[in-house]
Amino acid sequence: MLKFLKWKLSSLSEGSSPEGTYTYCIAFVHQLSAIHIPTKVSEALKDPKWVQAIKEEIKALEKNQTWTLETIPRGKKTIGCRWVFTIKHNADGSIERYKARLVAKGYTQTYGIDYEETFAPVAKLNTVRVLLSLATNLDWPLHQFDVKNAFLHGELTEEVYMDIPPGYNTTQTGTVCRLRKALYGLKQSPRAWFGRFTMAMKNNGFKQCNSDHTLFLKHQKGKVTALIIYVDDMIITGNDKQEISQLQDYLATEFEMKDLGGLKYFLGIEVARSQQGIFLSQRKYVLDLLTDTGMLDCKPADTPIVQNHHLGEYPDQVLTNKERYQRLVGRLIYLSHTRPDIAYAVSVSAPGKGLMFSKHGHLNIDGYSDADWAGNVTDRKSTSGYFTFVGGNLVTWRSKKQNVVALSSAEAEFRGMTKGICELLWLRKLLTELGYKPTSTMNLFCDNKAAIAIAQNPVQHDRTKHVEVDRHFIKQKLEAKVFQFPFVKSEDQLADMLTKAISSKAFHNSLDQLGIGDIYAPT
Repeated sequence: MLKFLKWKLSSLSEGSSPEGTYTYCIAFVHQLSAIHIPTKVSEALKDPKWVQAIKEEIKALEKNQTWTLETIPRGKKTIGCRWVFTIKHNADGSIERYKARLVAKGYTQTYGIDYEETFAPVAKLNTVRVLLSLATNLDWPLHQFDVKNAFLHGELTEEVYMDIPPGYNTTQTGTVCRLRKALYGLKQSPRAWFGRFTMAMKNNGFKQCNSDHTLFLKHQKGKVTALIIYVDDMIITGNDKQEISQLQDYLATEFEMKDLGGLKYFLGIEVARSQQGIFLSQRKYVLDLLTDTGMLDCKPADTPIVQNHHLGEYPDQVLTNKERYQRLVGRLIYLSHTRPDIAYAVSVSAPGKGLMFSKHGHLNIDGYSDADWAGNVTDRKSTSGYFTFVGGNLVTWRSKKQNVVALSSAEAEFRGMTKGICELLWLRKLLTELGYKPTSTMNLFCDNKAAIAIAQNPVQHDRTKHVEVDRHFIKQKLEAKVFQFPFVKSEDQLADMLTKAISSKAFHNSLDQLGIGDIYAPT
């Protein structure tokens, strides 16, 4: 078994039983649900903790010169605003702080009048996992920072007027707030903030990565410093300790920063680091999900979906609650960011499990690609999936129904290989930008000899005309020796779990090779 199966929660005693772990989880969830969060300002003003949170938010807005009080010009209209209250939690469920946020009612804005472009990129979790694999293999430090009131730093180019916020006292009657800086809720706020942050990073000598525009890199004297940002949460890593320190100091002069120390909790994902490596899990997220669905007392299943079970649409099936089903699928999709073992079950429909990053001493890129021909009983489309590894650690995966009906298993596998190749090429480009261009040929393991033959041989007949574009694309990369297609037996095909419901034995045999385990399992 993997070494991380012997890890223990610091809050659990050595030799604790599964029953003890379960009792801890129950108490953990009750702690999260015991605090009332107000939905109205009138409720919040009765509690000193929320009053203080409101004062801190208004103080930050005034310090930032977010608005000026002016008389609204004729022909202009204001947008509304409201207070939103929340509680920030630590990874263990304890309260970090009470948070009050003033939010503009952006849904009342009019395109072309008080907003135009709105798009802003966010970090790919695939990129984050690649950085974690590099940090593990190269012993890089991982620092985490948060920008306080990030959206307020964005400069507005449009003329936007807002109502006076509830609870905000002013002696200037007949005036409204003309927004000079972006505010949460405005349609253009994310774009304005990201533009401001990008300018600050470029002014400090960093370059924006083409593989992921939220990743900023600085190379000097053979060393690299990397920063990736998701809205206002950022991770800094690399092998240039002096530059990392200087970057922290520089950002503190540009924005109000909060140093969160070593990486422990990022976008709802818990990060635990030890000498064995880095472990990712979503324990709190799972417990919240089980609580919301009333399944906290449910018994764990051996596999995510029963072997050979096929979901489909049937004339006599009982109708489900569409809105609830969609919400649950969305939440499970997010859970699959650290749980690739449930990816297939999610694509068609135990708290402590997660993903382990270990040190393997190399940065090779490899992948596994598979497809289940005509597996969908409703439209007979195939499901394809892939796993990719960087430095021996699983970093990206996907399970998705193909867009067209495949006429053979070889065609289904071939189309699946194309998707896997595109992902390998993206990883190669990312590592190259980081300064670690792969020197060895990338491997994409496949268990279909016919699909491999189509890719490697210049064969063309009626049965391959419909995949000719994919074939030429693959042929060019093969000739350049960018990758190769080693054959793997079906029982050793790790991506099998991404395309169909497999047996319990095959499922669990694959988990160790993927680096999936449970840090809360008793030893």
